[in-house]
Amino acid sequence: MLSLFGQGHSFDPRKDIPSLAGRVILVTGGNNGLGKETIKQLAMHNPTKIYMGARNAGRAEEAILDIKREVPSANIVFLEMDLASFASIKQAAELFLSTNDRLDLLINNAGIFAAPPGLTEDGYEIQFGTNYMGSALLTRLLLPILTKTASTPGADVRVVNISSEIYRNAPKAGILLSQVKTPLTKISTVARYGHSKLANIYFAKSFAQRFTNITSVALHPGLVQTNIGGGMTANRILSFIFQLFTSVASVDVATGALNQLWASVADPAEVKSGAYYIPFFKKVERMGIESDMEKAEELWQWTEQEFKEHGF
Repeated sequence: MLSLFGQGHSFDPRKDIPSLAGRVILVTGGNNGLGKETIKQLAMHNPTKIYMGARNAGRAEEAILDIKREVPSANIVFLEMDLASFASIKQAAELFLSTNDRLDLLINNAGIFAAPPGLTEDGYEIQFGTNYMGSALLTRLLLPILTKTASTPGADVRVVNISSEIYRNAPKAGILLSQVKTPLTKISTVARYGHSKLANIYFAKSFAQRFTNITSVALHPGLVQTNIGGGMTANRILSFIFQLFTSVASVDVATGALNQLWASVADPAEVKSGAYYIPFFKKVERMGIESDMEKAEELWQWTEQEFKEHGF
């Protein structure tokens, strides 16, 4: 269980997050759970602006008001996006690029878990398409402003990708590229989730190799008391077990957000680009499927071709 929950830590966001003055931040899935907590903690340290990526405007505005009750000075802007839609991601990226001249921190936090079998509107298995393809496309479209920011004096640009130890439930063959445009009903809903989370790890590693002036990491937040399992309608028995397990064994949201907060702001010498971290702040040194750079490269090249075919 320690791989899920981690051990003791000494990181205190209120004291250990440095001043973020002048920085622009984007957090996807920011209207609840880990994303909302991450935005709140970062907002306490005076960034120029934080964008809250979310699908629902009403819920986002409610979350922003909630955060501002604790941090009245917070400059938080709602950015509408649905990671299951390339058109929505493109629109969000274009709006961001048209209104900003820098991006210091991108936290790819949004995701879905154990959704019923289905496809995104662009034709990918729903969890792979949302958790991986959506985040990868957003990062790709924001790459010009990320690299521009990274070229400025004193810059510290980071892309933080939320993965999960459930990547271990991915198929032993790795990413099923020949089948990701199907609902993947031959594997379990948890395996489909792990499949998408393995892709997040591969993306972080491949990105780090290509863009050496941007820190790119993947991480597991731990088992956290969020509503990520709320949509687990594919298997009611699994949903009951998951909810029961998280009610007695998980950490609260404030603790769950620590790994991504640390990866976002800790000393650059401590946060290794291309690494995968588990709670708390522990770099994974395994030599399993998550370290297979041939498979990671294959996924990167396949993804680039998919984006090209969609006009990106």
